[in-house]
Amino acid sequence: MAKGFKADEKRVYESPARQRQADETRRRVAAAARTLLKETGYAGMTIPAVAKAAGVAVPTVYAIFGSKKGIVSELLDAARFGEAFQALIAEVVKVTDPLARLGYPPRIARQIYESEIPVENLLRGAGMVAPELAAVEDERNCQRYDSQEMIIDGLERAKLLRPGLSRDAARAVLWTLTSREVFRMLVRERGWTGDAYEAWLRNALRRELVGQ
Repeated sequence: MAKGFKADEKRVYESPARQRQADETRRRVAAAARTLLKETGYAGMTIPAVAKAAGVAVPTVYAIFGSKKGIVSELLDAARFGEAFQALIAEVVKVTDPLARLGYPPRIARQIYESEIPVENLLRGAGMVAPELAAVEDERNCQRYDSQEMIIDGLERAKLLRPGLSRDAARAVLWTLTSREVFRMLVRERGWTGDAYEAWLRNALRRELVGQ
């Protein structure tokens, strides 16, 4: 029994160490990929080149990221979902008032889209063309649609949805107005400030979803 206890104890203490090592390898590979993007462009950021720069085996890179697309997703996610984003999420999960919760999607959208601009610029400057970048975004768009469900559910339960607006239509409106495309058109193409975008989006969501 004592021997079994020691084995269990060893596994408990080894697991965090292995996880830290895996996290460090992941960070090292991502950092190497970003450096290669700057120095050699997207075409030069091959899996073998990333592995060599990170000091790991090629199969290790494939095991962590799967492909170049996976590496690009990692670079974008690291920019988007940092401490500021996590702080906003920690706030919104504590909010119970449906109208107060509706004020968070504009803040979250702005935080994500402003944070990713430097990485997007790097990817485009490094030779990753728009269609390839759009393909990387498809999965995140689906995740955004799913994560916004609680906002609409809260409005529906409180009977706050605008008369005549179905739950499915409300989800589509929220998803569309908080899209990266709308941010890009208003902020990056038309020159709106982040404050102006956030204020417009906040008013638009209340008007379209609640009728206020």
